Amino acid sequence: MRRMVIVIAAMAVGVVVAQGAPRTRPASQPANVKDYVFKKTEQATLKLHVYSPTDLKRGDKRPAIVFFFGGGWKHGSANQFRPQAAYLSGRGMVAATSDYRVLKRHNVLPDKCVEDAKSAVRWMRQNAAKLGIDPDRIVAAGGSAGAHLAVCTALTTGLEAPGEDHNISSKPNALILFNPVLDLSSAKGIKRVGGNETLALQISPQQHLKAGAPPTLLLFGTVDRLFVQADPFIKRSQELGNRIELYTAEGAQHGFFNRSPWYERTLARADEFLVSIGYLPGKPTTRPSRRN
Repeated sequence: MRRMVIVIAAMAVGVVVAQGAPRTRPASQPANVKDYVFKKTEQATLKLHVYSPTDLKRGDKRPAIVFFFGGGWKHGSANQFRPQAAYLSGRGMVAATSDYRVLKRHNVLPDKCVEDAKSAVRWMRQNAAKLGIDPDRIVAAGGSAGAHLAVCTALTTGLEAPGEDHNISSKPNALILFNPVLDLSSAKGIKRVGGNETLALQISPQQHLKAGAPPTLLLFGTVDRLFVQADPFIKRSQELGNRIELYTAEGAQHGFFNRSPWYERTLARADEFLVSIGYLPGKPTTRPSRRN
């Protein structure tokens, strides 16, 4: 059984007043950005916005990461993680931000959101040679509901889109989860997915943990209402021998990673995690804010 590793990084409380995008961005090399259609549905054509390193060559097998935006499965935009994608492409990864269907634009429940996330991971693996990526080093990441989708691609069964080649796995090789929804089994969780208990349990990551889950980094603010879900998830992962790490931002609320100083700090921590699993070399090139 593999050892489980928990790392808790308790940071000083930051005075956060800005909303939306952080005030500062870590320096990164420019990336080549290209859009690819990875799925066509009745409601929408879905794209991956791919940030490739400028030194990418034919035949390369770079590690890759795909980000899923937050918004409660109701709204949101793939633009949310553009800064993180640009930074990681500058570090040598192929990084993508993904579309998926949501309630307010496409009138779908979260099962379709999960299906679309799985389709995105599968498309990247299926097109690894074209993208210049290693099909065995794909990270799924995201924030809030997007982090929920990312972990569902790794843990949940079923919800695979019809017409795709299911011999190609939709499961990522590692996870980076910014304040994820981890348990939908409560009455409140069931209500959040339209009152459908069967669906809630089907897409509740806590109920689907198993041995051999990908290495995972959780990042939470300590006053986030979802933070209470972290401990049971970590304990069950520990029992199963899975590698999981926890970063905490003292006094920070939900969505903290979108704003300085936590944007810089969480990006540096994600970089360190990717170095630790052999996906990136050296040290982070971002400089976390020291502002208290």
